[in-house]
Order: sequence, then C-alpha cells, then structure tokens
Amino acid sequence: MAVYRLLAYVLCSLLLLQTLEQELLVVNYELNQARITARYCVNKARPQLKCNGKCHLAKQLRQADDADKKAPAGSVRLKFELVPAPARLALTAPRRWPAAPARYAAPAAPRYADAPARGVFRPPLV
Repeated sequence: MAVYRLLAYVLCSLLLLQTLEQELLVVNYELNQARITARYCVNKARPQLKCNGKCHLAKQLRQADDADKKAPAGSVRLKFELVPAPARLALTAPRRWPAAPARYAAPAAPRYADAPARGVFRPPLV
C-alpha cells in the first residue's frame, strides 16, 4: 500500500506542477530577482526603465502560454493499427451442455378448507 500512496503523491505533484506552471515562474522570479536581473535582463544599459528582469519573466510567461496554445488538452490523436487475423484461426460455435431435467417437489396439500368461514366474518351493524 505504501507504493500506491507514494505513486499517488507523485502523480498529484506532477499534476500541480503542470497546472501551476506560470505561478511557479513568478515565484521563481521573486525569489531570484537579483540573479535574473544580473544574468538575463536586456535593459541593463537603461536603468531608468526599472525593468529588474521583468522582461525575462515576460518572455518566460509568453513561452509557457504559447506552449499551452500549441497543444490543447482535447487534441490528442491516437493511432490504431488494424492487423489481420492469422489464416489458421478458426472460430467454433460455443459448446452447449445438456441441461439437467428439472425436478420439482410435489405440490403441498392445501392448509385451509375449501368453504369460507361464514360465521367469523359479519358486516358491521349500523
């Protein structure tokens, strides 16, 4: 059972990573803003723009959005290949087993008399 639980945690975390991809990019930018500004910012020469690496973040978000648009969720195509059956394959009718004769018990004798009990049932007096 522990293996199944571990597999469930891994699959749930992969699903969350895929769903929260853009949010994780923003969190990564906030945590590593100084390093991103120093390495990837294209506006280092113009500090008056106060870019601080937002250009790199915007580029990453655009790439993630384009990747989502290229492969929508419902566009998965499955390939099926029809393979002919071998020539030796012979289909036979299903085997029928003879049914055992039904044996029923003899009918039970009636427990009640044939004549209704007239003395017990009377109409109410008005």
